[in-house]
Amino acid sequence: MSDDICASIGLRPVINVSGTMTSLGASIVVPEAIAAMSSILPQFVEINDLQRKASAAIARLTGAEAGFVTASCSAGISLAVAGAITGNNLLAIEKLPDVTPEKNEVLVQMGHVVSYGAPVDQAIRLAGAKPVLIGQATSTHHFHMENAITERTAAAVYVVSHHVVDYGLLNLKEFVEIAHAKGVPVIVDAASEYDLRVFLEQGADIALYSGHKFLGGPTCGIVAGTKELVRNAFLQNMGIGRGMKVGKESIFGAMAALEAWEKRDHTGIRERETGYLNLWKQMLDDRPGVTALIEPDPTKNPLDRLRVILKPEEAHITAWDLADALAGGTPPIIVRDHEVEHQYFYLDPCNLHPGQERIVANRLAEELDKARASNEIIASPVENRGKRRFDAVLRWPD
Repeated sequence: MSDDICASIGLRPVINVSGTMTSLGASIVVPEAIAAMSSILPQFVEINDLQRKASAAIARLTGAEAGFVTASCSAGISLAVAGAITGNNLLAIEKLPDVTPEKNEVLVQMGHVVSYGAPVDQAIRLAGAKPVLIGQATSTHHFHMENAITERTAAAVYVVSHHVVDYGLLNLKEFVEIAHAKGVPVIVDAASEYDLRVFLEQGADIALYSGHKFLGGPTCGIVAGTKELVRNAFLQNMGIGRGMKVGKESIFGAMAALEAWEKRDHTGIRERETGYLNLWKQMLDDRPGVTALIEPDPTKNPLDRLRVILKPEEAHITAWDLADALAGGTPPIIVRDHEVEHQYFYLDPCNLHPGQERIVANRLAEELDKARASNEIIASPVENRGKRRFDAVLRWPD
């Protein structure tokens, strides 16, 4: 969307240095997907046959036996869990979520029960499943999982995200070994992950991806895995999946995004993004109270981000107030602020249009100069940020 289009409907033309965030529209859709969606929109197709074509493309790119496209990765969690519960029992599929078979428990590590905009365990419960949390928030051991598996266990969900606890928990290899030893399938939520093959190669039975994040496709989710489990998840479209359906344009757009992924110049993109990071770091280095560190992605995606650390007594502003100043300015710049109470935020370079990297640098300099010129430290109560956010949502659409 161009700035002119934004202005025509009264939207702020946001610059996104937060990352592939759904709340900001996730990513810049690749031209191939835009063209594919436009071409199929005037046509009538048999959706199930189109999904078969998508299955072949997903299988080729991920190494899965089969796949399909759904509304989102969150929808994929619910459908995969539902499929593990019902199998291909059409009556059971119709009765979800109120009436579920006895085998309806789903294991998830406590440190993986995070929110991506909604809680992970809610996506599990939507399928009529009972989440069974194993371990503690920062500690899960073999005995926690082994003793949680019973005759009622239908599946185990593993979450890959920058939000999860990244120490003290079972890694995917351990998680899969324990589950498979007792015949339990493993579903991996890999919504914002770059590698389309690694989770199935490490033994996951189903891997779930966002189509609209790193792939640069339309808003959708991709379900990939073994033929039987994928089929059972796909059958949920006759039940709870009806409200999670996707249109022809999303399916075909996802296929085009997958094919474009094969041809993408990943090395060239990384080099360009590194240039943005170096520009920002150079601008921030030697500023009082500011430390800028280039850091790798915590889930091992092939990208780096810039961590901007503030010492308010020297910079004259807190990290959260600087983040808010950037978001409230012209143009609005949205940073990655999920840990901002620790006096830092991140700048993510992966969703910038050419030239926006310099706008970001200039706005950072402008706000930091303004803060340094103030006689007092700009330090609002950090707890007010969350309150303002939810107050704004509760007032929607006003």
